[in-house]
Amino acid sequence: MALQADFLIIGSGIAGLRAAVELADAGNVLILTKAEPREGNTGYAQGGIAAAVGPGDSPELHAADTLAAGDGLCDEQAVRVLVEDGPQYVRELMDWGAAFDREASGAPALAIEGAHSARRVLHAHDATGREIGRVLWARASSLTCVNAHAHARVVDLVVEDGQCVGARFLDEDGAVVDARAGMVLLATGGAGHVFRETTNPPVATGDGVAMAFRAGAAVVDLEFVQFHPTALKLEGHPRFLLSEALRGEGAHLLNAAGEPFMSRYDPAGDLAPRDRVARGIVRESERTGGPVFLSLAHLDPAYVHDRFPLISNTCRRAGLDLARDRVPIGPAAHYVMGGVRTDIDGRTSVEGLFAAGEVACTGVHGANRLASNSLLEGLVFGARAGRAMGQGARGPGGRGAGVPGGQPASLGAEARSAKAARQGPTAEEIQDLMWRNVGLFRDRDGLASALAILEDAWTADDAQRRDGAPQDADAWRRTSVLTVAMLIARAALRREESRGGHYRTDFPKRDDVHWQRRVAETVNGEW
Repeated sequence: MALQADFLIIGSGIAGLRAAVELADAGNVLILTKAEPREGNTGYAQGGIAAAVGPGDSPELHAADTLAAGDGLCDEQAVRVLVEDGPQYVRELMDWGAAFDREASGAPALAIEGAHSARRVLHAHDATGREIGRVLWARASSLTCVNAHAHARVVDLVVEDGQCVGARFLDEDGAVVDARAGMVLLATGGAGHVFRETTNPPVATGDGVAMAFRAGAAVVDLEFVQFHPTALKLEGHPRFLLSEALRGEGAHLLNAAGEPFMSRYDPAGDLAPRDRVARGIVRESERTGGPVFLSLAHLDPAYVHDRFPLISNTCRRAGLDLARDRVPIGPAAHYVMGGVRTDIDGRTSVEGLFAAGEVACTGVHGANRLASNSLLEGLVFGARAGRAMGQGARGPGGRGAGVPGGQPASLGAEARSAKAARQGPTAEEIQDLMWRNVGLFRDRDGLASALAILEDAWTADDAQRRDGAPQDADAWRRTSVLTVAMLIARAALRREESRGGHYRTDFPKRDDVHWQRRVAETVNGEW
């Protein structure tokens, strides 16, 4: 028996939850989430949420910083929406009980981060995403029209006559279940686990981009991947994010000799845009043959531990004192600027399908995201997508009835027990290939070599799936990683210039004459 709702939201991060709240008066909302509702990227966002709410700041200044970071490829209309709508939605969060840090006067304590020209980053110590997620989950879960279904791994979108009318997911037992709705929102988050080294949680495997691409939706800007410059790099420990807010509060990047070095690579030094800092760290390590460190030893230890308790505790578990020790760091995949192409209200190129948050691409980030704009993006465009869905409601299940395509509603034991033979690389081998060939530094030979492997594997995988070979959760995870890896590599090989998060050693300059444009792609080719 298929589940039914007026609106289906896939994902429970900031974009999905804010859309659910916006849909409160429009109909019944079903949220499907892969793990527990708070396990996505939102809860891992440490630094803060940027909005022009402080003295001396303005949406115009915020827009200018966003456009500068985006390196000539931002959609200016999307940027205007982000910076102009952002303050009202952030104040709304505060009205709903978000416990952002405050000055003694009661005003929000505002931090500054790389490439910002003013203090505009609101934060809740170093767990801002977790706090925003808490507030939105409390708001959404209190609504009688909103129901959440956890541990539902959505694997495919249901499209009939060119219109998205639902999604298909694996439940906890591996059974395939259909959820049908009049409107569907992808809010599935990021794709950091396409790469071997990432700051993202394990659920960030690019499922939404992969599903939308297979369903015929246009994807765009996937060559632009942001590698966060400062992830903990310690043998035997996961690549834990060390927030940019650390450098905003005065932390220094040091080489093995204890010398500051970023001014050698960028005049903005430690607070340069993330892409430049990440490349500077790698180049300095190559130049010296030694590691690179983050140091806060010149700051008051009590302040450091109080301001960054989550990071401090993680470092302590790794045997390091954040306030006194040099912390070894290195870049790791963090955020994908590209995604499913949408307008400013979340509409994709498939009727009835919307997307918001990191899975989507309005063009607001251009070639490189400004620090702390990601939570704001999810908040603003999640609300806009929810509003647009509510205004265009057409009833549960769209035009169709029953389960489309002649597929059984549940494959049950068949899906649970099937271990279809797979050709080509494993998910882990794909991640390693992407890190080596499609990482911070790219060139034609490496990209072409990676793409040949990925395209062959994707063709074989797609043929098996079309032939009806059942897939368990691990196989679907590999399918997502493989699909998004192929799309990133293909876009990176196509763009013969360097811009923002995309750096080609064989085309090291920005080329506005040929490449100040965005190229979208569908399963049928460029769009």
